[in-house]
Parts: sequence; C-alpha cells; structure tokens
Amino acid sequence: MVILGIESSCDDTSVALLDVSINKHTILAQKTASQIDVHKIYGGVVPEIAGRKHAEAIVPIIQDVLYNQPKPEYIAVTSGPGLITGLLVGVEVAKTLSYLWNIPLLGINHIEGHIYSPFLEENHADLVFPTLCLIASGGHTEYILMKDHGDYIKIGGTRDDAVGECFDKVAKLLSLDYPGGPKIAALAERGNKNAIPFPRPMIASGDYDMSFSGLKTAALYWLRDNTFEEAQITLEDFCASFQQAIIAVLVKKTENILSKHAIKTLLLGGGVSANTELQKHLSHMLAKRTQPIEFRFPKKKYCMDNAAMIALAGYFHAKNNDITTWNKILANPIWRVINT
Repeated sequence: MVILGIESSCDDTSVALLDVSINKHTILAQKTASQIDVHKIYGGVVPEIAGRKHAEAIVPIIQDVLYNQPKPEYIAVTSGPGLITGLLVGVEVAKTLSYLWNIPLLGINHIEGHIYSPFLEENHADLVFPTLCLIASGGHTEYILMKDHGDYIKIGGTRDDAVGECFDKVAKLLSLDYPGGPKIAALAERGNKNAIPFPRPMIASGDYDMSFSGLKTAALYWLRDNTFEEAQITLEDFCASFQQAIIAVLVKKTENILSKHAIKTLLLGGGVSANTELQKHLSHMLAKRTQPIEFRFPKKKYCMDNAAMIALAGYFHAKNNDITTWNKILANPIWRVINT
C-alpha cells in the first residue's frame, strides 16, 4: 500500500511517500522545508507568514517526492489540530490531488501522527496494547490511553502552556534563538539541576493534568530579581534547574498513571521527545517497576513534525476503509484525538 503523507500544521512543510504492509514499511521518499530561519527573527511562529511559506513550498516538494516513484494509492493529510493557515494549505492541496487522481483521502489527526512516530523505520506491528502515549511538543502536552489502533482516550494534559512552548518562551527570556528548547537542553547538560528550586506545578494534584504557565512566570521572576553573578549561578545551572522542574512533573504524572492502569507500552512523541534527559528519567522510572513496560520514542529525525508519521498513521485508517471524500474533508485547528 503506497501512501502519500502531507504535514503542514505548524512551520514545517513535509511530504513523504511510504510503502506500507502489515508488519513493515519503507520510506520511499521524504522532504521537509523548515521555516526556522524565518520565524526565529520573531522569536516564534507567525501564523500568517507560516501559511504563505507553506503555499510557496508544498507543490515543489510534492513534485520532488513523487519523482520516479509509484503513484500513491492513498493520500494522508494532517487536517488538525494546528495553525489554520498551515492546515488549509495542506488540506486544499490533498483534496485537489485526491480529486484529480481519483484516489482515497485520509484525514489524519496530528497527534495521532506523533503516536506512531516511534515506529518509523521500525516494525509498526510491534505495538502492544494497552499503550500510554505521552505527547510533548510546542503545541501539545497530553496523555492518551490507547487500547487499540484508533481507540484513544485523553486522560490528562496541560491546562495552559505546552511543554515545548514553555521551553521556547523561557529561552526567549534568556535571549536564545528560536526554537529554544534544544538550546536549553544543551546548556543544561553542563549545569547543576538543583541550583534553583523552581516549582513543580500540579505535581501533587492527584490527577493527570499539568500546568506550565506558573513555571514560566517563576523563571521570569528569577531573572528579574537576580543576576547570575550575584547569585553565583551560571546560565547552565539555570537551564538545568528549569528543565529538571519540567521533567519531574512529567515523570511523576506518568508514574501515577502507570500505577493505576495496566499498561504494556509507553510511547513518547512530539518535539520534546528528543530531550535525552527526559528519555533517561522515564527509562529509570520504568526500570524500577516490577512489571516490565516497553518504552518507545522516535529516532531524533522523527521527533519533529514530519509527513512520514502522518502516512504511517494513515495506513491504519486505510486498513479500516476510514476514508474522507475530497469534498468533505475540513481543516480543524482544534481537532482532539479522542473517541466520540
């Protein structure tokens, strides 16, 4: 089954062509156009600019990906959630191709793509249920309980800022270029994570929800009221302490869920899944448990938004003939990946 994937929900225009079977897949081609150099001037993604850049890039990228490749049997496109300016570009191009080529269209939830990203270049048939999915990115931080392919229940998430957004905004306070999360993580490797007692918001709330806006404010106030020299704190110490506050919350919430639910697999996805310190702490937490739980996270090149994960998620919809006709698909910036 050859599937063309299209992803344009934020600031990456990505197209991929996958050949997928029951227990293996091959990425025939993939190309992604990043907009980081454009948006870092503003310290974050500007939706209007993102939409224009998607419109400029998407057709040439599709042409490059399909050059000397077999014709797709399906088109899988991210139709939500995300920035409406980007979603509209991807959806309109996908529905046009579906009409012109007379092939089925699959509307894919962006979060669902991240759920399958750990299995890119791996055997996607290895996923054992029930599964807990922690999606941590610039726009999303949530826990999804997955009992089977297509069976999703959101059981927790952030009430305000996403983890990646919190990283990026604090990085901006530190005058680090966008995207700031990887830069904070790199500096944190050389810092003392106990140097500053940043709060762990909602760590003892008793539920699976989180809040990161207060942590962001705490970082702002520390920088307002202190200097690194007077406090005898380095930039690296600040980053390590800030990062550890986030990791402590995510690990504790994950541990709480695992203690209440019979989980066979823990999946970590989204841009923040590239954070090696988070990977390490989750691995250590799982190693202490008496019942084994498999831990999967994406290869680094698939942590960020990409079309290959959208195409792979599309395979499971295609198997169930869960298609959307070209004239019915809609871009939905607030689409939630839960059962209705």
